[in-house]
Amino acid sequence: MGDGAPRALMIVAEGSEEMEVVITVDVLRRGGVLVDVAGLEGPGPVTCSRGVRILPDMALGDATGSYDVVILPGGLGGVQRLAGSDAVGELLRAREKSGERVAAICAAPAALAKHGVFGARTMTSHPAVHDVVAAHGKLVADRVVVDGTLTTSQGPGSAFEFALALVRDLAGPEKAAEITPPMMLPKAVS
Repeated sequence: MGDGAPRALMIVAEGSEEMEVVITVDVLRRGGVLVDVAGLEGPGPVTCSRGVRILPDMALGDATGSYDVVILPGGLGGVQRLAGSDAVGELLRAREKSGERVAAICAAPAALAKHGVFGARTMTSHPAVHDVVAAHGKLVADRVVVDGTLTTSQGPGSAFEFALALVRDLAGPEKAAEITPPMMLPKAVS
């Protein structure tokens, strides 16, 4: 992974869904993507939705430079915090305006709705937030949806598919095909 490698920013908050964070970060790194994990509330440990603690690389305010994608994980408590963050809202609005990639999984498309971004896009989400997402954009039941610069997915069970879609987008389909076999995923996922 050299200087020209794609870069991703995963924003985590108290209550984020740990499977979505860890699977996505791991698969992206296997795909040669440089991933920074930024804590919304600071650089300290984040307790996720099932009690797993994750140590971010930095605070969101310290995440500088250019990122090829900004990723929001689900987990209802984490999504509520992401949706309530002015910093996240500013970042998402700037990325939408400049045509830069954003990815959201599980309940995180509800944070997109709260911040008023990507409303004209087709997206998917966890069923718990279907009403919010359907009122904001075009909701479909697909496990992963890529609509231009927006990638969305349904939840923990689709995290590998979500992450592989991002690898295909950032590092190419050949890289995604290369890293899939060692993960022993079912054919339907790969």
